[in-house]
Amino acid sequence: MRRTVLPAVAALLFVSLTTPVRAQTPRTSAITTPPFESFLEQLRQQAGIPGLSAAIVQNGEIVWERGFGFQNQELRARATPDTPYPIGDLSETIAATLLLQCVEQRILDLDVSARRYGLSMPEADATLRNVLSHTSAGTPGDIFRYDPDRFAQLGTAVEFCAPQPYRKSVAHRILDRLAMKDSVPGRDIQGLQNTPDGLFDAAALERYARVLERIAVPYKLDKKGRSVRSDTPIDDHLTASTGVISTVRDLARFDAALDSTVLLNDDTVAMAWSNAVTRDRTTALPMGLGWFVQRYGADPVVWHFGLVPNAYSSLIIKLPARHLTLVLLANSDGLTAPFQMPQGEVTRSLFAALFLRMFAG
Repeated sequence: MRRTVLPAVAALLFVSLTTPVRAQTPRTSAITTPPFESFLEQLRQQAGIPGLSAAIVQNGEIVWERGFGFQNQELRARATPDTPYPIGDLSETIAATLLLQCVEQRILDLDVSARRYGLSMPEADATLRNVLSHTSAGTPGDIFRYDPDRFAQLGTAVEFCAPQPYRKSVAHRILDRLAMKDSVPGRDIQGLQNTPDGLFDAAALERYARVLERIAVPYKLDKKGRSVRSDTPIDDHLTASTGVISTVRDLARFDAALDSTVLLNDDTVAMAWSNAVTRDRTTALPMGLGWFVQRYGADPVVWHFGLVPNAYSSLIIKLPARHLTLVLLANSDGLTAPFQMPQGEVTRSLFAALFLRMFAG
């Protein structure tokens, strides 16, 4: 039975009483983080998360980072900003970036049938745009339904664009390009059983093996609400919707690249961070292209989450107008599982609400 997350009034009382911290550029003033850090730790403990790694990025630079608790409780090994975690659904943001690069190259078209690029969709008129925005089911474009299985097929479209295994595109076009040295294109690379000869050189494979040796141990809550080592089978297969291993420092590099023109043009990013709308253009839907999009007060908020049930969770929240991003990675599912994140409302998460209350609005 999952512990009720924060019935305690402490964090909510804090949220109601604390004056929001207005984000400023690091050149003039550092972000004030001690209150945020203190209450983030309280949330971690209330959610029963053994280990949590966190970073705040502003204007492309990490201005605060911290590890909380343990990446391995039994060994008392502390979580750090360099601790690797499976990021789950957060992998979708990497797949979306690769696919949109192909759109910029005019190899892929967002608005033709996804079947043209090898995707197996029941709806003949479902497009890549529909799959990216989780609106491909039923009447494509009209209904939002979060569906990682459908999204996973976008790896086939990336392979249509770049004729190599999807794993190689993740490594070459994202991880290597951004020097994400503590990230791995799928835990299933381990042992090399599924890796074609010559796909990765010996040095890369050795580096991946070293990262995987340091991966955070997964935990779950038992019936008494205690954190225990998870024995739940984990699907380690890399797809467009899951499987990437990373750290908050590496994801900060990815975030900074998205906020520049390193990976995508500004107009492409703006399109990805704009809500999809129904075909009659009367209703905004929760996602753009590979990202959830909403508002918090006057601030646009771009975000995504990751969930590996009974094992890992992740959350990235961007405030584009403030050039400010929070990255959280955890070795239990407590960051996202209790908050119904697939419904597309980030403020359901008390972790997100804390960040937004302090740094936005």
